[in-house]
Amino acid sequence: MTYNAEVQFKFDATWTPSYSSSFSDDDFIPEEHYLITAPAADLNAKQYFKLFEKFMLCVGMNPDSIRSGAMSLVFNDWTSEEEQRKVCKEYELTMDEHLHDRFIEWKKNEEELAEKIANSVIGAMGTVLNEEELTNLEEGQ
Repeated sequence: MTYNAEVQFKFDATWTPSYSSSFSDDDFIPEEHYLITAPAADLNAKQYFKLFEKFMLCVGMNPDSIRSGAMSLVFNDWTSEEEQRKVCKEYELTMDEHLHDRFIEWKKNEEELAEKIANSVIGAMGTVLNEEELTNLEEGQ
Protein backbone atom coordinates (compact mmCIF):
# COMPACT_ATOMS: atom_id res chain seq x y z
CA MET A 1 0.00 0.00 0.00
CA THR A 2 1.38 3.43 -0.93
CA TYR A 3 0.52 6.56 0.98
CA ASN A 4 1.19 9.99 -0.51
CA ALA A 5 0.38 13.26 1.18
CA GLU A 6 1.27 16.86 0.59
CA VAL A 7 0.78 19.94 2.71
CA GLN A 8 0.47 23.39 1.15
CA PHE A 9 0.65 26.91 2.52
CA LYS A 10 -0.65 29.48 0.08
CA PHE A 11 -0.58 33.27 0.26
CA ASP A 12 -2.04 35.61 -2.35
CA ALA A 13 -1.98 39.39 -2.04
CA THR A 14 -2.79 42.29 -4.32
CA TRP A 15 -2.26 45.98 -3.80
CA THR A 16 -4.25 48.65 -5.48
CA PRO A 17 -2.82 52.17 -5.21
CA SER A 18 -5.12 54.83 -3.79
CA TYR A 19 -3.26 57.70 -5.46
CA SER A 20 -3.79 59.78 -2.32
CA SER A 21 -1.08 57.96 -0.39
CA SER A 22 2.41 59.33 0.11
CA PHE A 23 3.87 56.02 -1.07
CA SER A 24 4.77 55.61 -4.70
CA ASP A 25 3.96 52.59 -6.79
CA ASP A 26 7.61 51.62 -6.52
CA ASP A 27 7.22 50.93 -2.80
CA PHE A 28 4.88 47.97 -3.27
CA ILE A 29 4.63 44.93 -5.46
CA PRO A 30 1.15 44.94 -7.01
CA GLU A 31 0.73 41.18 -6.66
CA GLU A 32 2.40 38.54 -4.53
CA HIS A 33 1.76 34.82 -4.62
CA TYR A 34 3.52 32.29 -2.42
CA LEU A 35 2.96 28.56 -2.46
CA ILE A 36 5.03 26.38 -0.18
CA THR A 37 4.55 22.63 -0.51
CA ALA A 38 6.14 19.74 1.29
CA PRO A 39 5.62 16.00 1.39
CA ALA A 40 3.50 15.38 4.46
CA ALA A 41 3.47 11.61 4.75
CA ASP A 42 6.19 11.46 7.39
CA LEU A 43 6.39 14.97 8.89
CA ASN A 44 6.48 15.17 12.66
CA ALA A 45 5.16 18.10 14.72
CA LYS A 46 8.51 19.91 14.84
CA GLN A 47 8.85 19.66 11.07
CA TYR A 48 5.35 21.06 10.60
CA PHE A 49 6.23 23.99 12.85
CA LYS A 50 9.46 24.57 10.92
CA LEU A 51 7.51 24.56 7.66
CA PHE A 52 4.92 26.98 9.06
CA GLU A 53 7.74 29.20 10.37
CA LYS A 54 9.12 29.45 6.83
CA PHE A 55 5.66 30.35 5.55
CA MET A 56 5.21 33.06 8.18
CA LEU A 57 8.64 34.51 7.36
CA CYS A 58 7.69 34.47 3.70
CA VAL A 59 4.57 36.56 4.34
CA GLY A 60 6.51 39.10 6.40
CA MET A 61 6.16 38.01 10.01
CA ASN A 62 8.88 39.04 12.45
CA PRO A 63 10.98 36.10 13.82
CA ASP A 64 10.41 37.37 17.39
CA SER A 65 6.64 37.33 16.84
CA ILE A 66 6.82 33.81 15.45
CA ARG A 67 8.73 32.55 18.49
CA SER A 68 6.36 34.37 20.83
CA GLY A 69 3.38 32.81 19.08
CA ALA A 70 4.90 29.34 19.37
CA MET A 71 5.58 29.81 23.08
CA SER A 72 2.02 31.04 23.62
CA LEU A 73 0.78 27.60 22.59
CA VAL A 74 2.35 26.21 25.77
CA PHE A 75 2.42 29.08 28.23
CA ASN A 76 -1.18 30.23 28.45
CA ASP A 77 -4.14 29.92 30.82
CA TRP A 78 -5.60 26.95 28.93
CA THR A 79 -2.54 24.69 29.16
CA SER A 80 -2.21 22.83 32.44
CA GLU A 81 0.69 23.70 34.70
CA GLU A 82 1.82 20.08 34.51
CA GLU A 83 2.14 20.31 30.72
CA GLN A 84 4.01 23.62 31.05
CA ARG A 85 6.43 22.02 33.51
CA LYS A 86 7.09 19.14 31.08
CA VAL A 87 8.12 21.64 28.41
CA CYS A 88 10.29 23.52 30.91
CA LYS A 89 12.05 20.32 31.85
CA GLU A 90 12.54 19.28 28.20
CA TYR A 91 14.11 22.64 27.28
CA GLU A 92 15.80 23.31 30.65
CA LEU A 93 13.71 26.39 31.41
CA THR A 94 12.95 27.79 34.84
CA MET A 95 9.49 29.11 35.62
CA ASP A 96 9.35 32.42 37.50
CA GLU A 97 8.07 30.86 40.72
CA HIS A 98 11.16 28.64 40.88
CA LEU A 99 13.76 31.36 40.36
CA HIS A 100 14.28 31.99 44.07
CA ASP A 101 14.88 28.28 44.76
CA ARG A 102 17.32 28.07 41.85
CA PHE A 103 19.15 31.16 43.12
CA ILE A 104 19.49 29.65 46.63
CA GLU A 105 20.83 26.43 45.08
CA TRP A 106 23.29 28.42 42.95
CA LYS A 107 24.53 30.43 45.97
CA LYS A 108 25.01 27.20 47.96
CA ASN A 109 27.03 25.63 45.12
CA GLU A 110 29.08 28.82 44.78
CA GLU A 111 29.89 28.81 48.51
CA GLU A 112 30.86 25.11 48.42
CA LEU A 113 33.14 25.75 45.45
CA ALA A 114 34.74 28.79 47.14
CA GLU A 115 35.35 26.72 50.29
CA LYS A 116 36.84 23.87 48.26
CA ILE A 117 39.17 26.26 46.45
CA ALA A 118 40.16 27.97 49.71
CA ASN A 119 41.04 24.61 51.27
CA SER A 120 42.97 23.30 48.29
CA VAL A 121 46.56 23.73 47.30
CA ILE A 122 47.13 25.20 43.89
CA GLY A 123 49.93 23.55 41.94
CA ALA A 124 51.85 24.67 38.91
CA MET A 125 49.79 26.12 36.07
CA GLY A 126 46.88 26.76 38.46
CA THR A 127 45.94 23.09 38.84
CA VAL A 128 44.34 21.84 42.03
CA LEU A 129 46.34 19.05 43.63
CA ASN A 130 44.55 15.88 44.65
CA GLU A 131 45.25 14.09 47.96
CA GLU A 132 48.03 11.88 46.56
CA GLU A 133 49.83 14.79 44.90
CA LEU A 134 49.48 16.85 48.06
CA THR A 135 50.97 14.01 50.18
CA ASN A 136 53.88 13.62 47.74
CA LEU A 137 54.48 17.37 47.85
CA GLU A 138 54.54 17.37 51.68
CA GLU A 139 56.94 14.42 51.73
CA GLY A 140 59.22 16.16 49.24
CA GLN A 141 58.77 13.67 46.43
